[in-house]
Amino acid sequence: MSIEFSVKNGIGVIAFNRPPANAYDHAMLGELTAAVHKVAEDPAVRVAVVRSANPKFFCTGADITTLQNSTRAQFANFLTIAQEAVDAIGRTPKLFIAAIQGHCIGGGLEIALGCDFRWAATGKYRLGLAEVNLGLSPGMGGTQRLPRLIPRSKALQMMVTGDPVGPEEALALGIVDKLVAAENFDAEVMAFAQKLAAGPTMAQGYIKLSVNNGLETSLAQGLAMERAHQNQLFASEDVAEGIKAFQEKRPARFTGK
Repeated sequence: MSIEFSVKNGIGVIAFNRPPANAYDHAMLGELTAAVHKVAEDPAVRVAVVRSANPKFFCTGADITTLQNSTRAQFANFLTIAQEAVDAIGRTPKLFIAAIQGHCIGGGLEIALGCDFRWAATGKYRLGLAEVNLGLSPGMGGTQRLPRLIPRSKALQMMVTGDPVGPEEALALGIVDKLVAAENFDAEVMAFAQKLAAGPTMAQGYIKLSVNNGLETSLAQGLAMERAHQNQLFASEDVAEGIKAFQEKRPARFTGK
């Protein structure tokens, strides 16, 4: 297995573990998709963290040997599976945190871009979309997600040059949301995940879907989606608990139901 999946205290952890650099092949992409589906389907999982078991590498993209040995048809299928793995993260009504510690290149960064939050550890590693150095373009959503996250010209420059950036520059550009000292990284990521897991996770999930899907439609369609989600949430146990807790002036005890 190239991906380890575990659940503790409501947090599902998807950990890449394919030495030496977590470069993915067809099988690893299948494992990633399966892990995302577990997050989606398991009510015990309230938030997910995507990380690496190797502090030197988050993920360095596709295994080059996979590309060398593929026919055009096989490569097209590989691309479809790769995009579906990342798209599944965006479709899941639960929050995903990419915990980046170590080189995050090509498809590795594209996986992180598919997550809702990106936290990075300090260190001497690089983040980038380097597919152009192989004569290819990013194929796991990078050409679409990065320009939606940072200024178009900055995104274009990174992709057409293949030049990576360090974690500090990634923070300044807006590629990552927070930079944490390496010695405190795991603890702070898990503390943030635990905070989210203790919240009204059904509401969090619908907020995520309203934002992600609404930005791809007209304002009127987005507002209609927002109303539909709000009506569904109003019937939830968490709303009843939230209102009761507010009236009783105590912290709410949300269950995600």
